[in-house]
Amino acid sequence: MTTATVVTGLGVTAPNGLGTEDFWKATLAGESGLGPVTRFDAGQYPSCIAGEVSDYVAEEHIPSRLMPQTDHMTRLALTAADWALADAGIDPEQMPEFGIGVVTSASGGAVEFGQRELQNLWSKGKEYVSAYQSFAWFYAVNTGQISIRHKLRGPSGVLLTEQAGGIDAIGQARRHVRKGFPAVISGGVDAAICPWGWVPQIASGLMSTVDDPERAYLPFAADASGYVPGEGGAILIVEDERSARERGAGQVYGEIAGYAATLDPAPGSGRPPGLRRAAENALADAGLTPADVDVVFADAAGTPAADRAEAEAITGIFGPHGVPVTAPKTMTGRLLAGGAALDVATALLALRDGVVPPTAHVTEAAPEHRIDLVTGQAREADLRTALVLARGHGGFNAALVVRRAA
Repeated sequence: MTTATVVTGLGVTAPNGLGTEDFWKATLAGESGLGPVTRFDAGQYPSCIAGEVSDYVAEEHIPSRLMPQTDHMTRLALTAADWALADAGIDPEQMPEFGIGVVTSASGGAVEFGQRELQNLWSKGKEYVSAYQSFAWFYAVNTGQISIRHKLRGPSGVLLTEQAGGIDAIGQARRHVRKGFPAVISGGVDAAICPWGWVPQIASGLMSTVDDPERAYLPFAADASGYVPGEGGAILIVEDERSARERGAGQVYGEIAGYAATLDPAPGSGRPPGLRRAAENALADAGLTPADVDVVFADAAGTPAADRAEAEAITGIFGPHGVPVTAPKTMTGRLLAGGAALDVATALLALRDGVVPPTAHVTEAAPEHRIDLVTGQAREADLRTALVLARGHGGFNAALVVRRAA
């Protein structure tokens, strides 16, 4: 008989908090990590606000031998993985040789590292390009570096579905656990705050051009005008419940109860977007009904059309104002491949403490959306089950149901 798949460890690197508890404290207080870009000169671009992990000093967390071969993104991921393993109380050397896998999400890889080496190539010549360019930029680099650092030989992989990737990676991790592997390091961390990562996002036409950090990213608000990018994310330890119990895990944050993914139909097909179907399928996978869900963590794209489509999916399932909805990513920005994983970690913390974090900066949802958006202050509630939604550029949809530990 298959046992439950649970989360026993969390590692968070976010713009409004470095480390799980610092992040959670800031999130409950509505403290934002959004501000003017400092990682490069964004003055020549129409968008200049981002969520940066400003208090991270890589040398305090990463061995010196790894510094030349890693990007800021990978350093954040390695740090989050270290914290997640420590939080779960797992020593990889004490686990079966092939017992721990690594499945993470990615968007475009370590673009900051790649940009720097290409600039060296163009301005100085090929002899100035690092040999580490052969892999340091690669979209699978976080998975690879985590597995190498901890000598992990279990199943590994990477999911490339942009903002939906963190949920997809956790869903894949659950598949591996169900096949008999004791544990999988999963989630996602991303960082693309550099010109090479900035320009493609501007080209999408979805980024906010408002230069006030408190007004730039207002999902579901009447004056929503786009999203703000951020960096960071979360790494989770996804584990077989029986295995966790046998090794004496210190805590279980919750169960990965249901997962589903869909792809939007081609524009102009006349078929509806796939987000509602993903949510309904995830609930069915968990064996639950909409009445069982206590809170929804929204994708919160921040553009009027995308917000309307998500609100319609939510009200179509739960009814108007039928369930509390929150989007704490207004305090971090959209973290590309790290965003959904951070939302899952946030949902698990919300279940643990019985409180729904607020959607900072948004005073109220536009009346047309008919959702119970949690704004202002955190809302205490008896939370047992949360639904986390995510959409990735290109039509990817993902939904995850997490349930409070018994």
